[in-house]
Amino acid sequence: MKAFSEILDEINIKEDDPLFYNKNVDLLLTSMNKENKSLDDIKIILSTAARDNLTFLREKAEKLTRIHFGKNIQLYIPIYLSSECINSCIYCGFNLKRKIPRKTLSFEEAEREFERIAKTGMKHILLLTGEAPEVVDISYLERMIKLALKYFPQISLEIYPFDTERYKRLVDSGATGLYIYQETYNKNLYASYHPYGPKSNFEFRLEAPERAAEAGFKFVGIGILLGLDFWKRDFIFLLLHAAYLMKKFWQTDIGLSFPRIIPPENSNFIPPYSVSEKELEHMIYATRIILENVGISLSTRENAYFRDKMIGYGVTRMSAGSKTNPGGYTLSDENSTGSQFDVCDRRSIPEVINSIIEKGYYPVFKDWELSFNSVAEESI
Repeated sequence: MKAFSEILDEINIKEDDPLFYNKNVDLLLTSMNKENKSLDDIKIILSTAARDNLTFLREKAEKLTRIHFGKNIQLYIPIYLSSECINSCIYCGFNLKRKIPRKTLSFEEAEREFERIAKTGMKHILLLTGEAPEVVDISYLERMIKLALKYFPQISLEIYPFDTERYKRLVDSGATGLYIYQETYNKNLYASYHPYGPKSNFEFRLEAPERAAEAGFKFVGIGILLGLDFWKRDFIFLLLHAAYLMKKFWQTDIGLSFPRIIPPENSNFIPPYSVSEKELEHMIYATRIILENVGISLSTRENAYFRDKMIGYGVTRMSAGSKTNPGGYTLSDENSTGSQFDVCDRRSIPEVINSIIEKGYYPVFKDWELSFNSVAEESI
């Protein structure tokens, strides 16, 4: 099977591609209803005709979501373990050059976070860190996963990329999911956004989802950060990457996320490509139509009204009650440890749950439960 990096190099997606400006609704409907969609079909589903007739996409997305996912919305909550980072991603709140308070949670501090969140009824947590291997190394993560398993049956990670062997150690420790965002698939722009640090290695990051799947993660989530490149180009490459992974690793659950950039406070960074809420809505519907059974996450980067609007129309996973700084759930001053970005949906966990129920859907707190065996019995 050809490497995805080769596929990426072979495809040239231009902003002025005539198919993006198609206004023929019949052509749109034909592409939408094909079982096997070509690259041209994807472009047509993202075209002017689709933008002007989102109701068609919305109705089909609702039908397909109901078929493949029922009326379930999976809930998770992020826990930031460390804001320390050796990368200089110019759009990120944890950028090495930003003068913010840095914090890495001790195991005692993390356990207080776990205890607090466990009392809310949440069962699925997402552990996040910046990239600081000397502080947050593989042993730290292994121990943190085992500690978290005392409180939660489902542990996912959003961490810097590892080789397959280290990923396997995290799976053996009890982690079941991994999120790794390529940010942008545009190599030239990627280099300009990541000028310094290990994250500047485009290929190593691009291949990380495959290493994670090979290591045995049940779920692998990939994503882009909207605003770094022309959204249709990055979005198409994300879809192609997901399709590639789904074919190569059929036993792994693949999920997508495509949040819009929220520049950190006191940052001079302005996203060079604006992405509207309507365009994000378009992407969610298109994802469901093109990749019918892929999971779609929608985080608290988006506002409450929009998140509620998307329930039932493609989205399958939502975060709730999020804090984006280490110790955010137990420390009194959330600015004391520096946050990665500002949260837009500030509703409490019960408020998010109630909104899901009011829409006629069911909040799901875990996807699966580990057979603990030796994992739970090992000392922390």
